[in-house]
Amino acid sequence: FYGATIGEAYICGIAGERFCVRNSGVRAVVESVGDHGCEYMTGGCAVILGPTGRNFAAGMSGGTAYIFDETGDFSRHCNQDMVDLLPLDDEEDLAEVRDMIERHVRFTESALGQRIIDRWNEMAPKFVKVFPRDHRRMLVSLERARQSGLSGEDAVMEAFIENKNDMARVSGN
Repeated sequence: FYGATIGEAYICGIAGERFCVRNSGVRAVVESVGDHGCEYMTGGCAVILGPTGRNFAAGMSGGTAYIFDETGDFSRHCNQDMVDLLPLDDEEDLAEVRDMIERHVRFTESALGQRIIDRWNEMAPKFVKVFPRDHRRMLVSLERARQSGLSGEDAVMEAFIENKNDMARVSGN
């Protein structure tokens, strides 16, 4: 899915290296990935139901990945220079991940996916949300702009300006 822009994908099995590199819009579920998964991702959503290789999320500036971290060692494989690792505790996120896994099971008959769905209350806390800091910061700024009464392009422009000014303050310019 190198540079993929739209669509859905459900893969019952293991993807090789560089899964969803430069993904900007695809929603995908896979059972495991090799090295450099979600590298330079700018949009879309990836749900990984098993282990990842090294350097996951390097250069990831947008989109979201959810990793089923059953063994608790995912953080050792993730490049955290630009992303935060968060618990899967938001109701909307929980619903999105569950829906994607249910679709995965429907399309692939995945035994792993079915096991996770069958034991959802026990399994959901084992997911890690990989969320780019810049994307998160922009969403917060956009919400702040909307709460101040702006909408549409005006809200987006205000959020952009706020983030640009914040970055200038951090860098001392």
